[in-house]
Amino acid sequence: MTARARALITLVLFLATAFPTLAQVTVIKAGKLIDTDRGTVASNQIILIRDGKIEDVGPSVSIPAGARVIDLSKMTVLPGLIDNHTHLSDGVFESDGDPRVVLYHTKSDDVLAAIPNLRTTLMSGFTTVRDVGTYRALNDVGIRDAIARGDIVGPRMYVAGGYITITGGAGSFSGVSPDVQLPWDMHYGEANSPDEVRQKVRLFAAAGVNEIKILSTGAVLTHGSNKQAQEFTPAELAAAVDEAHSFGLKVAAHAHNAIGIKNAVRAGVASIEHGTYLDDEAARLMKEHGTSLSATLEVHECIAGNPATPVDFQQHNDGIADIHYAGFRRAVLAGVKIAFSTDVPVCPYKDAAKEFSYMVKYGMTPMQAIQAATVGGAELIGVLDKLGSIKKGKLADIIAVSGDPTHDVKILENVEFVMKEGTVYKNTGVVTAVQ
Repeated sequence: MTARARALITLVLFLATAFPTLAQVTVIKAGKLIDTDRGTVASNQIILIRDGKIEDVGPSVSIPAGARVIDLSKMTVLPGLIDNHTHLSDGVFESDGDPRVVLYHTKSDDVLAAIPNLRTTLMSGFTTVRDVGTYRALNDVGIRDAIARGDIVGPRMYVAGGYITITGGAGSFSGVSPDVQLPWDMHYGEANSPDEVRQKVRLFAAAGVNEIKILSTGAVLTHGSNKQAQEFTPAELAAAVDEAHSFGLKVAAHAHNAIGIKNAVRAGVASIEHGTYLDDEAARLMKEHGTSLSATLEVHECIAGNPATPVDFQQHNDGIADIHYAGFRRAVLAGVKIAFSTDVPVCPYKDAAKEFSYMVKYGMTPMQAIQAATVGGAELIGVLDKLGSIKKGKLADIIAVSGDPTHDVKILENVEFVMKEGTVYKNTGVVTAVQ
């Protein structure tokens, strides 16, 4: 190594030590910027990012000397997307429509199989997800923490840890012989009284979950289940919400039939997952209580179109798609809060953004659908102060697409730029320079 090279390396190391913030300042030039708080689109905006947070945004923000400049002046820029109903930690389930596939794999297999799906989700523009349960309890907690440490690449995760369900109910690991002894993690959340529900909430809270998932009704994707069945009683649902609130946690309630939806809303849950048979009274109650709807509309076609889907799941799914779409439209017209939700991997992880088209087809404007996947999701999770819009003080979760998704929401199926907390993970042909 020459003396000149050594001197140059010494200078670089000195500058990195003496002025550490220089390397952490990024400026994005946005041709169009979607303001998800207001539901408007601004042109020619500059976003100043320092240490993973948005320091300033506007048309005349000064660009500091030495800042990395990312030129998105020919693109539309918007906040990182939030999927509020995922099962990212059920890695082996994507290749098979039957949950019993996990019996052929170890817990480690399931976690390792999730890793490529986590990357796929992030590269699709979803920088944050609410993961609402896994058949192998607490897998999601470990995956969440590994992402947060930087061990693996994936979206920021808010996790439920597993399912609170009645014996043999929706979310239970059913469809196996009664004499099969399941491991602890496949029946971790089983509860059959208000006191048992409280105990399970405490177990999940002690494990460090971010929310509680309870199953109010039967399910489509559970063997031996009846989606029209009311499972947990109003008293049990109320116990779940009360106990969860003691730990500062919100409750997400899986609910298909109208009675189960109303019971959960009256109990005080934060969201209804699916809401298939949502009627006028349920929509009114959800509006009054401020309950969000995580509708998962695309799943019906994915269930019907997957040859690996078990016959009884296909039968559960038959004839309910149009009912579900009508309930979603009813909720939109009633002014119910909507949170973008997919239920991946029922549909492939790579196709998560197709849910936008279903939301628009069945009642929302493109802007409303985008807001459901940004501010709507951030509000439901409880992180509106950090995520959901590109505003001063929020985390720098930013994506970009060619074209204007407020006119054609399908554009969001091809995200070309992804930044999570100031770090660029995807950059397809975007010009980057140092100012």
